[in-house]
Amino acid sequence: MVDFDRVSKSYGDVHAVAGLTLALRPGETVALLGPNGAGKSTTLDLLLGLRKPDAGSVTLFGTSPQEAISAGRVGAMLQSGGLMEEVTVRELITLACALHPRPHSVSDVLVGAGISQIADRMVNRLSGGQEQRVRFALATAGANDLIVLDEPTTGMDVTARQAFWATMREQADQGRTVLFATHYLEEADAIADRVLVLHRGRLLADGTATEIKARAGARRISFDLTTAPAPQSGGAGQGGTPGYGPDGVIDEAALRRLPFLSSLSVSGTTVRMQSHDADATVHALYGLGVYPRNLEVAGLGLEQAFVAITEAEEARTA
Repeated sequence: MVDFDRVSKSYGDVHAVAGLTLALRPGETVALLGPNGAGKSTTLDLLLGLRKPDAGSVTLFGTSPQEAISAGRVGAMLQSGGLMEEVTVRELITLACALHPRPHSVSDVLVGAGISQIADRMVNRLSGGQEQRVRFALATAGANDLIVLDEPTTGMDVTARQAFWATMREQADQGRTVLFATHYLEEADAIADRVLVLHRGRLLADGTATEIKARAGARRISFDLTTAPAPQSGGAGQGGTPGYGPDGVIDEAALRRLPFLSSLSVSGTTVRMQSHDADATVHALYGLGVYPRNLEVAGLGLEQAFVAITEAEEARTA
């Protein structure tokens, strides 16, 4: 239903999108991730026909973006652009429904966006989170097949964000495709069926959140270390235990020499690390003679995996 075929877009010497090829399928919930400057906003602009590619083609439902939008098949919620002022929320949503080729009822849109209770409030008297929900209502004023969201939950509190994503799940369950760009990586991890990672305008990773995390190739290790044990009769004295300094506290330098380590942080007596071979690292940790407590070994979260993948790409292209 969405097809990018070797699409490129530049602004002077800046290659915002560089040979991007991807396709979206019906009923998917897709997260678009990337560091600042990765090309996310330009990609969404190209998809919505707000900009034209320098090379390649973008098609929606087999037609141009403009034709798909005119047919009422696409709803969009963008970061930029203000809302009409000096009207009530209800009046604004009524206008959006009246203009949509396949409109929903105004009451259904208000309920779906969770804004029925502010329907009679003036738009210019809304909080940031309420404005976001009104923008979402505008994006879902009709029976769209594709919903495009750019940082949709910015300004929303936790409760509003949870309610918002519950509504998005309902949209996807009805067969609609949802594409959203976000800086809240926990949202992508929890919501998305598929994750796209952009880096310098190129598609760096494409898969489920689980696949993206596995691709990072590292695991998290965390534990607490108390001070070195008191010397025992016939044994090495305090400070003579590897992994501890002469004052009996953690020897960070010794920990950094553990095999397969990719990162290490020590906060008080809590140690957090990432390793490309967690089994070997933990085995070597015990070989130091330290006394880890509350030891946990787990896969990377999506945020850590995202950082690892993009840092690896930066190092490769440096």
